[in-house]
Amino acid sequence: MSGRPEQLFSLFAGLETLEGVGPKTAQVMAQIEIETPRDVLFSLPYAVIDRRRRETIKGVDLPCTLTVEVTVGAHRPPRSRGGAYRVHVEDAQADFQLVFFHARGDYLRRVLPEGARRVVSGKLELFDGMAQMVHPEHMAPLAEAGDIPDFEPVYHLTHGMTQKTALKAAQSALARAPELAEWIDPALKAREGWPGWRQAMQAAHAPQGLDDVVPTAPARARLAYDELMAHQLTLALARRRERKARGIQSRATGALQSRVLANLPYRPTGAQERAIAEITADMAAPERMNRLLQGDVGAGKTLVAFMALLVAVEAGGQGVMMAPTEILARQHLEGLRPLAEEAGVVLELLTGRDKGAERRAKLEALARGDIQVLVGTHAVFQSDVGFRDLRLAIVDEQHRFGVRQRMELAEKGLGADVLVMTATPIPRSLSLAQYGDMDVSVLDEKPPGRKPVKTAVVSTERMDEVVNHLRRAIAEGRQCYWVCPLVDESEATDLTAAEDRFKRLRATLGEGVVGLVHGQMPPADKDAAMAAFVSGDTKVLVATTVIEVGVNVPNASIMVIERAEIFGLAQLHQLRGRVGRGEADSTCLLMYRPPLGEGGRRRLEVLRETEDGFRIAETDLEMRGAGDLIGTAQSGLPRFRIADLERQAGLMAMAQTDARALLEADPALEGERGRAARVLLWLMKQDQAIRLISVG
Repeated sequence: MSGRPEQLFSLFAGLETLEGVGPKTAQVMAQIEIETPRDVLFSLPYAVIDRRRRETIKGVDLPCTLTVEVTVGAHRPPRSRGGAYRVHVEDAQADFQLVFFHARGDYLRRVLPEGARRVVSGKLELFDGMAQMVHPEHMAPLAEAGDIPDFEPVYHLTHGMTQKTALKAAQSALARAPELAEWIDPALKAREGWPGWRQAMQAAHAPQGLDDVVPTAPARARLAYDELMAHQLTLALARRRERKARGIQSRATGALQSRVLANLPYRPTGAQERAIAEITADMAAPERMNRLLQGDVGAGKTLVAFMALLVAVEAGGQGVMMAPTEILARQHLEGLRPLAEEAGVVLELLTGRDKGAERRAKLEALARGDIQVLVGTHAVFQSDVGFRDLRLAIVDEQHRFGVRQRMELAEKGLGADVLVMTATPIPRSLSLAQYGDMDVSVLDEKPPGRKPVKTAVVSTERMDEVVNHLRRAIAEGRQCYWVCPLVDESEATDLTAAEDRFKRLRATLGEGVVGLVHGQMPPADKDAAMAAFVSGDTKVLVATTVIEVGVNVPNASIMVIERAEIFGLAQLHQLRGRVGRGEADSTCLLMYRPPLGEGGRRRLEVLRETEDGFRIAETDLEMRGAGDLIGTAQSGLPRFRIADLERQAGLMAMAQTDARALLEADPALEGERGRAARVLLWLMKQDQAIRLISVG
């Protein structure tokens, strides 16, 4: 696997080896990330122009691009400078004008002599009742009309590039595309009716109509699949190397788990039981666990996480649960404490606030193994933190936790199993792209007793009604969150929005009833404001989005979100999940400032219709696209040239199954399909994967 296969050399040569591409064009193309003939092949046309010949323009719906044979009539040069030069033409049944600006009359008389027959092709529009074709793209004598293609592909261009150059470069790159051995599973290829790689490239660059430029066209679907397959092979290779790293076998005895389950006021849902079983089996296996626990708001992740921690303790080891912030770490501690007491397990918290003697005492207890379950923030990563026998690390993910941290954590306990929890339902195609190296458990049922949250959409013009509604609710002893938007990234305005709202609500509802928490407060003040709300001293908490993750106040039953239209769907769903945790019926009021745009309206409607986080996430993906959904910059999501994660979600799952099966059957990629797959990895520039094979 030392170097790039010889058959791909010509595809990775310089751009100037292509016809019609000089040094200047090559520079221009580099601006849209086209640097080799291979990149030219992977920049497929995004549209197609139908240039099939017509008899006449009569009866055509204008504007429209068309190609027709005409007899050239009178020339009418412009009356004033910079005016239009018009040439009258007639087809078999109708007449129209060709219009040119800044044209040289002698040139036009030469190309379009009066009385001659020509084939013209271009966009025909109606202007002041007259059909006009401004600057036709083709004007050919009949003898040369055959050069006008029936269907002309349209490429993405950058400034300084023409369709002609793009087409020429593509044709020249296609001419050197080699026949490659097939890396797709033959049964799959036959079932989908996909062409071979080279055929697919040729067909994709020569669309014969609109059906050929949609993602579902067989040639396009196949090329998209190749990209996804290469990506999934890379992840599968990484996963295989991860798994080889010797894990620790932690066998559950059930002694502690059964105590907790016996004392639960309800039975775990089927989804919880399934997830617990999957995790328990993983931990007993000799390979390292690398699992994602994906659960919607209120699906009961805490119980599943604690059961996993108990497996570690039952096996004689320790477990750690990590949260991104101090508030969340304390919250996990609160959530786990009653369960830990039933199991008789020693639970402790370690954050950046632990200092001096207190911190030393905790670290010693941890090293002795006296602390069985540790809850902490990133402080757990510091070099002086050592465990006696770490078996399991649980990471509460909230998108802040990349592969690198997963590795660091694993190094703390050599071979410790890793469980990543996320409360953000991610559409399956994206979770495969982002976490394709992990196994996934999904909690898709709500535990009994969670009441649905009533969601209403209200205009900010009805602010007074909303405040009166709050006043009544507070009188009945209820509590309420009031979320203010981050108007823009600058902290100052975010602050004023929240502080203004705080002052106004305090003025109407009374002193001591309203609390405030925002990102700019010192941590101690933030904790104090949260604590006052948790204990019920304050009834309304005005907050910026710092509360979206994990805050649990069962008595809070109203969530007001101001300017809801500027929040993302996933974020609104998370915020709404903060209410509906107690006995009372809960309400979420989405307040918008009219007029509401199309996108904003659709987002708020989806929330009003459903509480299913996975459905909401799918809609979010359709509306915003994969890159925005998790912020491509930090998501580690690969950028695909052909594959479209929104519209080709199904292909990603197929690619994962196929990639894992191929490696299962041929771990060194030495077989016939294996060698073809190596070529695919080179073709897709998956250098990382290639290194994994060569050291593998």
